[in-house]
Amino acid sequence: MARRARLFRSDVPLHLIQRGHNRDVCFSAEVDRLVYLNMLKECADKAACAIHAYVLMTNHVHLLLSPSAPESGARMMKALGQRYVQYFNRRYERSGTLWEGRYRSCIVENEYYFLTCQRYIELNPVRAAIVSHPGAYSWSSYRANAEGIPNALVTPHDLYRRLAHEPTDRQAAYRELFANEIDSDILTLLRRATNGNSTIADGLVIDRYAAMLGSSAQRKQKISVGAVTSGK
Repeated sequence: MARRARLFRSDVPLHLIQRGHNRDVCFSAEVDRLVYLNMLKECADKAACAIHAYVLMTNHVHLLLSPSAPESGARMMKALGQRYVQYFNRRYERSGTLWEGRYRSCIVENEYYFLTCQRYIELNPVRAAIVSHPGAYSWSSYRANAEGIPNALVTPHDLYRRLAHEPTDRQAAYRELFANEIDSDILTLLRRATNGNSTIADGLVIDRYAAMLGSSAQRKQKISVGAVTSGK
């Protein structure tokens, strides 16, 4: 069966997941995560991708980024994957693949899903019961987005900037989004879209965040989850 074509658009955010082969560990030590983040910064800059959110788990990675051109995301992931595998194999005297085939991806079609996705990524360590609060986990973008801790890797998206004019107010508004858990039905939509390399702009997400952010009813759209079958 032919692979489903991916849909990439210039400056439209993407949620990417890359897992270790057979769910094997891809970060064995703190230095591995540091090396990966440094490589991610270099590859993102070279491919002209802006990283908005990330989390490094033991056996997988979540990224939320905006590619400057349709091919930018794929170019970044290819370079990053190859470089990190070479490093990891040398360090641990191993050979062969590290990653589980192709990374998974989902194009972010609307602003409410963007904020949901960013929160979903940064809450990964909480859902995994590693920490009780996302701020207690060192290997994510939460501290940059929610607390204003300087992080050269993170580029705030315009939708995040619209939360408030002043940085401190923006961070406070962002933290308020974490007061409630993400509903299980929204989690299902997120996972289904990303694992299926699909696009999502679901009315449930729009309604929930329109209310939270005070958006007008006219800005709400009812768009169903749809699988991407064309690269156009």
